Amino acid sequence: MPVSMDRYPVDRSLADVDHREGLYPYPLFSLQERDRRWKAVRQAMAEQNLDALVTPQNTGHSTDFQSNTRWLTQCGGGGDSDIAGVFPLEGEVTIVATTAGFRWPTVQDWVTDCREARRNYGRIIVQRLKELNPKRIGIAGLGDGTRTPEGTINHGTFTQIRDAFPNADLVDATDLMAEIRYVKSEEEIAFLARSKEMIELANDAEVATARPGVSDWEVWAACMYAMFKAGSEMPVHCNWVSGPHPRRTLTRASHRLLQKGDIIFNELEASWGGYRAQSVVPVSVGQPDPIFPELMKIQAVLFDDMMENLKPGTTLGELQTRCAKLASDSAPKTGPIAGATGLLTMHGRGAGDDGPIITGSAKDPKQLNVPLKDRMVFILKPQMHTADGEYVIAWGDTVVVTPQGGRRLGTRPHGIEIAGD
Repeated sequence: MPVSMDRYPVDRSLADVDHREGLYPYPLFSLQERDRRWKAVRQAMAEQNLDALVTPQNTGHSTDFQSNTRWLTQCGGGGDSDIAGVFPLEGEVTIVATTAGFRWPTVQDWVTDCREARRNYGRIIVQRLKELNPKRIGIAGLGDGTRTPEGTINHGTFTQIRDAFPNADLVDATDLMAEIRYVKSEEEIAFLARSKEMIELANDAEVATARPGVSDWEVWAACMYAMFKAGSEMPVHCNWVSGPHPRRTLTRASHRLLQKGDIIFNELEASWGGYRAQSVVPVSVGQPDPIFPELMKIQAVLFDDMMENLKPGTTLGELQTRCAKLASDSAPKTGPIAGATGLLTMHGRGAGDDGPIITGSAKDPKQLNVPLKDRMVFILKPQMHTADGEYVIAWGDTVVVTPQGGRRLGTRPHGIEIAGD
């Protein structure tokens, strides 16, 4: 039977939403935060002799690939809001968008130069760059990023810039933006904490709704409703799978009916002003296969140890080696999980495609060699696998790096949550 979502009241719907004169009420960062960001970017541009920086439009990966523009301008939100930015070393910052003048001056107060693209973004980017007459242009997304080995700028946009400035140096500024965004301000961490609150409402809804005979899709919908009722934007990332012992999430829920003994794996994110924390909490419909709790005991050891070592100066590579060794040392020599292995999975959380990153497949030496810094924010979700690879489990929370170790933004107890008993 469907569970009423009235049991998840939201009392903070507009309590911490800015009401600035002349603007629609949305979560907004302060002008001081704007000045901090712009100062840091301009300092980095000066060090690389960049006259202008372009952040191209790209709403891919749940708008992750457009996060640089939003981070610089507060312009964004909504799955089809393609927005590019032109950020000069000196002078007025420009956004380029479709329906620019009607939408974006009314939702933020960081940028006033909002230019109409009519879906031809390169043309207007070139127009603005010609006013600046740059000799050296940085393009964030020209080269490989955290999850984008092919870059994020559209070929047509790049071609127009290249053809309009044949004598200018076009420089990849992907790393410039990524590295500045690694360390989060207190305002950013507060936005991520609000995102985590919404996710935990979704976790509650999942446990309340998952029952034998209920469709996988209905449980997913209850999670989404809980987050959106609490104020989350769309789109949000949500990988999901259910079954007796699934090994990897799918890109969405299915229409299968849940059975007793199923376990649901997912990655839930909510978006508060574009900022996305993440949660990984396995939910079992009744008691799970006993192998899962055994694996989870070791996963808890890994999670706690990683938290203790999330301190400035440590690298992802060092954490990776430590995690794998600890899993091997902790696994039993006999029984169903003998020889179980563990691996570190963690990546940046923030306005979008934040780094650095390590997963089972993403092990770029450049990323692994990044030293942690105070106020970096990650989703930390080590995985445990049986020796034959048939069983896998993870549990994770969004955490902040501090000199004393990791600080969780979530409040849920570690472990598999039981629904439908």
